[in-house]
Amino acid sequence: MGGGGDSRIPRLLREQFEGTDLRCIVRTYDFDPEIGHAQIATWVEELHPDLVIGESLGAIQALRVRGIPHLFVSPSLGAPDFLVKLAWVCKVPGGKYILHKIWRVKEGDRQPLRFEYDIMKKYKPHWDDARKAASEGGYYYAFFGTRDHYRKSGVVNVDTWSEMFGDTYQIYEGTHFMEEEYVYSLLIPKIREVLGCDQLCK
Repeated sequence: MGGGGDSRIPRLLREQFEGTDLRCIVRTYDFDPEIGHAQIATWVEELHPDLVIGESLGAIQALRVRGIPHLFVSPSLGAPDFLVKLAWVCKVPGGKYILHKIWRVKEGDRQPLRFEYDIMKKYKPHWDDARKAASEGGYYYAFFGTRDHYRKSGVVNVDTWSEMFGDTYQIYEGTHFMEEEYVYSLLIPKIREVLGCDQLCK
């Protein structure tokens, strides 16, 4: 949500993979979940990725990609419900301004946030489609931070993950935005494991 090509984790992964046979490709997609899904489907067809990584709200889009192993960082499976319930704010004078003040997007290659009532309401069917895709099976593994402030609101919920995927997760001593040390010590080794790529990062 407001992330993209300039986000920290993609940057660290691109740097780590430089000089190897692996590429970390990040495309910044639309905040409208249906437009974003269509964009991602086109990129998947174009690139034929071996692994999809979803972070935070991006986990919902990642779940809709079928037939490819998935890794997740702080998957915000409760975010669609939160956005749908918050949509009414867009109809209040000054409501959109307030939402943009709360969720400020950094400069650069970042997802522009368009807080519109109709767009936010689309997150309900978007989440329904993501759950349906996930129910068809596949490889799913997630990382959750002990100090993730979104866990208090239920936007990030380990129990929801467990109900859907079992104990396929690991909890680290960090925040919602996985710290660099955990990218290197947890995420990258798991990428190596999933892809069976022993030479990665050596």
